[in-house]
Amino acid sequence: MPADPGTGTIPDGTAHLNPERWAAANRHLLRKAIAEFAHERILLPRAIGPGRYELTSDDGSATYRFEADILALEHWSIRAESIVRTERDEETGLDALVFITEFAGTLGINGQMLPVYLEEISSTLASHAFKHTGTFHTAGELASGITQGRDPAADFQAIEASMTEGHPCFVANNGRLGFGSADYLAYAPETAAAIRLHWIAVAKDKARFTAISGLDYAALVAAELDPGVQAGFEADLRAQGLAPDNYLLMPVHPWQWENKLSVTFAADVAQQYVVHLGPGPDTYQAQQSIRTFFNRDVPSRCYVKTALSVVNMGFMRGLSAEYMVSTPAINEWVDYLVKSDSTLAGQGFGILRETAAIGYRNSYYDAAAPKGSPYRKMLAALWRESPLPKLEAGEQLATMASLLHTDPAGAPFVSALIHRSGLPARDWLVRYLEAYLVPVLHCFYAYRLAFMPHGENLILVLKDGVPERVLMKDIGEEIIVMADKVELPAEVSRVRVDVPEDEQILSVFTDVLDCFFRFLAAVLHEDGQLPQEDFWAVTSDVITAYQAGHPELAEDFAAHDLFAPDFARSCLNRLQLRNNQQMLDISDPSGGLQFSGRLVNPLAGRGRESSGESRGTA
Repeated sequence: MPADPGTGTIPDGTAHLNPERWAAANRHLLRKAIAEFAHERILLPRAIGPGRYELTSDDGSATYRFEADILALEHWSIRAESIVRTERDEETGLDALVFITEFAGTLGINGQMLPVYLEEISSTLASHAFKHTGTFHTAGELASGITQGRDPAADFQAIEASMTEGHPCFVANNGRLGFGSADYLAYAPETAAAIRLHWIAVAKDKARFTAISGLDYAALVAAELDPGVQAGFEADLRAQGLAPDNYLLMPVHPWQWENKLSVTFAADVAQQYVVHLGPGPDTYQAQQSIRTFFNRDVPSRCYVKTALSVVNMGFMRGLSAEYMVSTPAINEWVDYLVKSDSTLAGQGFGILRETAAIGYRNSYYDAAAPKGSPYRKMLAALWRESPLPKLEAGEQLATMASLLHTDPAGAPFVSALIHRSGLPARDWLVRYLEAYLVPVLHCFYAYRLAFMPHGENLILVLKDGVPERVLMKDIGEEIIVMADKVELPAEVSRVRVDVPEDEQILSVFTDVLDCFFRFLAAVLHEDGQLPQEDFWAVTSDVITAYQAGHPELAEDFAAHDLFAPDFARSCLNRLQLRNNQQMLDISDPSGGLQFSGRLVNPLAGRGRESSGESRGTA
């Protein structure tokens, strides 16, 4: 991060670190670590009384005792204030780094990996400490809109920056290995810093631009850059004796330019295949996915997603030049499918299309690095539609991850939405499930199309606190088609993936029930909004109503039974503990999964045989 031009100093990126905040962050992360490692049956807490449990470290010297309720799907609802560590019968402070080291053998972390995982834990702790400094927006303020609806873009970005947890399953979910403390202040989503993306010109014979039908390179650049800006960049090229017609303009992350491209791609820079043009004038805000940016100056302009060679939550966050070639075509196909389907259209379900992409091929690394290597994912960018033009009067946007958000005072955002809506919690839940779950189910059963439908990949469109419809994003890299129920154009064929028949339904069981609904049900239960039993009863009724409306899919419903007694427990932390650099091969998402026994399905035994008492709210 450059020095402040006014003072010449670099901001102190450690000012948020003090003993009080560090202690709070450690207690918070220990609660999560015990809960999620126990959920995956890596750790096996021993009952020592009603609602009381203990864990003993690998060497037997330390004991952790705590109080917890075990909810559906083996969700450990641990009271953070109850966690006590003792060593030789003496109570000590809580230290997540010590905890990971004490249980390293049980966690299965090898000696080479352990310090790297500790670095990710340390970064996650530091991020938590920052998120709980100074003033914050309360859940009620976020639900009502910071600007009271006068500026939907600002309200949306206030919610985006207020998220304090990250992925609900992963313990080390804010690793961001590669960022220094000043980089953190400049680029982390929770800092809500104004960011100016850098622009470069790349030689056309080493780069490829692709776009959806009807959009060409000139139209995209004209929409994303003011005419004077584009003219200025082209003048810079001419001043260096270069012909603008031989180049494509593309944005890059400032960190990526400074720390990777200017060094790792030095040969291409020296030969003027890559020409640095400097920061663009628009200010952007980093989204939760860290490498995607929202245009704060012109919110109707596209999101920009860039390559970022930083390790975060099990992957180097690069962007494949190879994948970018077909990304717009994949988005165009999914968009057509969604708009042509009466069920999806009827639920208001839509996608934010990735309309254009540029990928740069570095001949040195293409020749030296194997397919899938981070060195082949250092220079690419895509443009994704903004949700702002899709809003109607009175509507508000929120990341679906916000439904799991609890503000630093302990108030859940979802409870604030329910309060604002004036609806009973059950009725609110029905509206949400109809907007989100029904489209996800229909895509699976009708087309065997699976998204990555976790909280950060969905945007809720709300009105008076009620989910009206949802918008899915991150299409090109994360969708898969698991069978031949639908024909794919040749340019879209890479999304068809061979997944064993019995694992296909895990795209719902794991990604929706275990990795999202498990937490949402717990938030509502713990806050007294809705008992967990009611949550799963309402969910069952919405599924049953959807299935009753589609008798043509009856064989699919039976073959992939959402009301089965149990399902395989897919373990995300086990993947990260095994390999924090690349948890899975995205071209074979099924091949590297790790399972640990089975989870009792909270929907089991309901389905068509349920009494239907709660169906009246649907």
